[in-house]
Amino acid sequence: MQLMMKAKMNPAMSASRNIFLWCMSSIYLFAFASLYVQIPGLYGVDGILPARLVLNRGHHTPLKKFQDLPTLLWFLQDYGIEASAGMELICILGIAASLVCLLSPRMRDSMTFALLWFLYLSVYQVGQTFLWFQWDSLLLETGFLTMLVAPLQLLKWKSREERQHDTITFWLIRWLLFRLMFASGVVKLTSGCPTWWGLTALNYHYESQCISTPLAWYAHQLPEWFQKLSVVGTYLIEIPVPFLFFSPIRNLKMFAFWLQVIFQIAIILTGNYNFFNLLTITLCISLLDDEDLGYSTQGKRLQGLQKLVVRLTSLLVYGLLIYWTVHYFNLSINWPQSRVDSQINFSVEEFQSFVHGSVVVGMWIGSISLACVILAAIWRSLVCVPGVFGKVWSVLQVIIFTLVAVYMFCISLPSLTQVDRDAYQNLAPIVHEWHGKSDFLQLSHSYGLFRRMTGVGGRPEVVIEGSNNLTAGWKPYEFKYKPGDISAVPAVVAPHQPRLDWQMWFAALGSARQNPWFISLIYRLLTNQEEVLDLIDHNPFPKSPPKFIRAKLYHYHFTSWSKNSKNWWRRKEVETYLSPVTKESQAITSFVQSSGLKYKSKKKTGGYLHWSLDTMRHYFGNLSGPVLIFSIFIPILIISMFR
Repeated sequence: MQLMMKAKMNPAMSASRNIFLWCMSSIYLFAFASLYVQIPGLYGVDGILPARLVLNRGHHTPLKKFQDLPTLLWFLQDYGIEASAGMELICILGIAASLVCLLSPRMRDSMTFALLWFLYLSVYQVGQTFLWFQWDSLLLETGFLTMLVAPLQLLKWKSREERQHDTITFWLIRWLLFRLMFASGVVKLTSGCPTWWGLTALNYHYESQCISTPLAWYAHQLPEWFQKLSVVGTYLIEIPVPFLFFSPIRNLKMFAFWLQVIFQIAIILTGNYNFFNLLTITLCISLLDDEDLGYSTQGKRLQGLQKLVVRLTSLLVYGLLIYWTVHYFNLSINWPQSRVDSQINFSVEEFQSFVHGSVVVGMWIGSISLACVILAAIWRSLVCVPGVFGKVWSVLQVIIFTLVAVYMFCISLPSLTQVDRDAYQNLAPIVHEWHGKSDFLQLSHSYGLFRRMTGVGGRPEVVIEGSNNLTAGWKPYEFKYKPGDISAVPAVVAPHQPRLDWQMWFAALGSARQNPWFISLIYRLLTNQEEVLDLIDHNPFPKSPPKFIRAKLYHYHFTSWSKNSKNWWRRKEVETYLSPVTKESQAITSFVQSSGLKYKSKKKTGGYLHWSLDTMRHYFGNLSGPVLIFSIFIPILIISMFR
């Protein structure tokens, strides 16, 4: 591909770094394009959670407003651009900048990625519950680090300067990957969830996840012993293996790389997690260097005793991983029944002690690894860079990026230690202070996916129905991707994220009162609001809105092999989620008045800009998220391959 060839020809940009930047450009494209098609229904003037409501809170000076909520929308608002229109403009700019980065290696510059990061931060700040996902936070944190990884080459006519500090900034990506994977594994057990402790979580996961794929149905049919063994594999990949990210031995690092990539591909095949898994795979590129990719043969070849020591060390590590896995999960082969039996062979107290020790060890390994990377960069600056001025300039750059890396490492420690209270409290006060002061820029987050497995008694699903008669004629609203019709094939939608469908999954885990946005959705359906209805697949009342709307809670299960059925799902009604309401119901009217949803749209006066946004919305806004994403990305991919 072009990006690989450019990396090989340009000594100032390694292949691994260039591939990383290309992948980040793609993920920004997915994120902005996915959000763009949903803005009117989610954040428009008559959307579910209008963005204008966030910007109308409080009265401060422009500087104070920006400090409290750093977003470009403040400045656009000053020019008379309504908040949701500003979000559309930001997404269009983000798509354009991503495309430029994908097509031009020279444009994969720190300034371009700074622009992309700030654009996404701007929409994130007003995104409310529809943008409060861990992958949005991960994209912002990774995006900020990408600014440091990318070269500053737009201000130079030629970019031939050797960057000895690249290994330092790339190390920060590796550290983020470690925090993400380690925390994701640990929280599954620290949560106390009985399914994770009983190794039965995957018995429920495939059918209870937010948006399943067709392959998830087949994965759900696998025997229980295999599901348990898969949970054991998940713990292996997410807890001990991430420590190998910092191994100085290449094959151990490559072993960790391939395990993570295969794990993420398996998740992609069985679940729709938008760009999250692709972003995680992109983080894994930080484990590679040019020699791993076949673009360099300059690495020192091991000879004799060194090669023997490396091989013995690798075998020892593999042996320990196998031994610990067999011992702590009590693995045994049941020959008569042709299966592998497993169960957890440690207590809660023992695991808590392990977590505390692992967090401390992780911080020490991170500190030592970063120190080694810094010292190596200084050494290369003194030995490899020609000329006295060149050496001094290179060392100065290393020092500057060292200070940045140490700061980023320090502010990440409170996020890492969230899994262990003692380690968190023992951090130096200045570390907590730095973390708190940088929080408004979303520079560091704590992660941990699937702390508790939902859907043990059945996947909870809210079905919204409308009628013009309280006693008859109830018809369901069908969503585009979430389960509703039991005969509908599960969707394949990633890297697009249908954010309303996702929030409907979370709504089913609680009540209508715990999800105010759900009441807003009901109000928009009672008024047949066109922008909101565009987020839904089937509106049973296209001519005029229904008089009544209600919601019922069902428990969904995948059908099984044993039953001769053409349906993918079976369901059972559990309870009434929302009793029938009308536009005049007190619950609706009081909510609309208190939340400011009722708003008389002002006539657009933005002239050419608003006309341009409306025109683009007319041509592209009616496309589904996946269609828009792939109609843009596939031609770019083909151009990159054959250019």
